[in-house]
Amino acid sequence: MLEIVVKTENAERHVLVSAEDLAELVRRIGGDGDRFLVVQRKPDLPDVFAQVWHESGGDYTLEHRDGAADRHFQTAVDDPNAVIAAMTGWAAHTSGWDSNLTWSLVAMAPAGDVPPLDLDESDRQELEKRVRRTLVGGYASRAELAELAEDYLVTEDRRPVSREQAAALADRMWRERVAEQATWQGETDPERLTRAFTALQQTGITARENFTCCRSCGQAEIGGEAHADDRGFVYFHTQSTDSAAADHGLTLHYGGFDGSPETTTAIGHEVVAALEAVGLRVEWNHDPNRALTVTPLDWRRRLVG
Repeated sequence: MLEIVVKTENAERHVLVSAEDLAELVRRIGGDGDRFLVVQRKPDLPDVFAQVWHESGGDYTLEHRDGAADRHFQTAVDDPNAVIAAMTGWAAHTSGWDSNLTWSLVAMAPAGDVPPLDLDESDRQELEKRVRRTLVGGYASRAELAELAEDYLVTEDRRPVSREQAAALADRMWRERVAEQATWQGETDPERLTRAFTALQQTGITARENFTCCRSCGQAEIGGEAHADDRGFVYFHTQSTDSAAADHGLTLHYGGFDGSPETTTAIGHEVVAALEAVGLRVEWNHDPNRALTVTPLDWRRRLVG
């Protein structure tokens, strides 16, 4: 699998894509509403991406940016296989991936200077604390962090953080977190959790991470996520993610789709077994009316983008 995220014009988002699937996505583009795709490495870094545009009957316009507007390159390609080879090589950090194509520098205006935040120290600390909590949670993109930073201190008569300032703050804090995670070794607890949820999904239990804002919304919406033959569900919502990121453990909600206490209890036991199988500890008193708590938990979720 390639450590990338692929986003398409028709709003699809593919995480950890195989070389074969990337090739299929490239060959697919060309029709209305599906003419381009953007590829980011994982974790996403500001101003580092590759993208391709294609309309049926024409050439492919392939571009990549290497960290800044003055490092943005473009080429025209008539063969999708050449596009696929270049994008696969870029995704895999293959040396010389770009050497078989003729590139030209795209003239783009450099980014303007962003004025510093005009905040008192308490507001600045509160803003950064809130952004970092979501950042450490590990599910937000840079764009979502920037939106949070722009809106967090807004009042009826005050908007102290501009869009450009918010993006600069989000990018700075994102880079800091990427540097932190570069020191992590091996599988982390959130990755063990994902592995357990993947296994549960394969046994007929709808399993969702960071799903909806709260338990009320989660209970109302989880049924819409289920496959026709799913027996039950387990999920945690964004407030639970914040709690886990603050070292307070992770609360999981679960149940059976038939609504019976017996099925809910059985689903609870399956969830506990799956979590313990990947090395996580769970607190639960076997009461179908009580949530599960995964604790202790070292919440180090690697960023995606």
